[in-house]
Order: sequence, then structure tokens, then C-alpha cells
Amino acid sequence: MAGGHLSIDEFFVRLSELFDSRRQKDHGSIFLTQKRLTYKETSSASAPSSPSSATKVPDDPLADLHPPSPLPILVRATNGKSKEKRKDKIKLSTVVEPEALEGFFARYAEVCKSGMQALKKRDRSGRKKAKAKKRKAGGEGEKKG
Repeated sequence: MAGGHLSIDEFFVRLSELFDSRRQKDHGSIFLTQKRLTYKETSSASAPSSPSSATKVPDDPLADLHPPSPLPILVRATNGKSKEKRKDKIKLSTVVEPEALEGFFARYAEVCKSGMQALKKRDRSGRKKAKAKKRKAGGEGEKKG
């Protein structure tokens, strides 16, 4: 994926394939991340339009929380392969414009839900047994009520 970001439709197709590959192997991780995409403004472009913007940044440390226009979102997905298995690592990313966010997240939720249906519930029976042993061994006098 060194060429750039995928289109939204291609991203969903590849994300579904990624979930299916994890389901078939019966194990593995998928990491989903989202972040606000910011564009670096050039000083020559911002200087003529608003001369007070250069002085506004030092005064307000949280000025970037209120951008003049809505910013796009960068959404990434990876299968979490480590450095040793770098050749098997799958990286997906797409940029979602503010106008398309509502429709994107509705479809994103559907794809994620369908991909997580095959997940197994964690086996916590060992944890419960260890907790019971700990109570029997020395926790009888320390009951909190």
C-alpha cells in the first residue's frame, strides 16, 4: 500500500477480506485506528489571509481544537504482524471527508460487527479458579462487606 490511501469502497472490501482471513486462521489480531488528518499550512498562504493567526497560536495552546473548517479523518487497519513477519503484514488506510462521515461510520460499524461475529469469548475459567484459591488460602479474615 505504498501508493497511498484506498478509496472508501475498496477499503471496506479489503477490510472484510482481512476479517475473513483472521476468521479462517482461528487466531490473530486486527488493529483499527482513526485520527484527524491535518494539512500543513504554508506560511505564505496563511499570512495574507489572516495576519492575526500567527499571534493567535502562541496565545491559545488549544487553537487546533477549533479548526476553521471540518477536517477529514484518516482510518487505518492492519493485521498486526510483527517485524519478523513484516512481509505478511497488511496495511489499509483511507481518508474520509467530513461530508461523508455519517455514511462511512454506518457502513464501518456493519463491517466491524460482521467481522467480529466469529470471535470467541475469552476463557476466564483459570482466572476464577485462581481467585477462589486465593480466597481459601488467606483471604477469609479480610472479607469486605
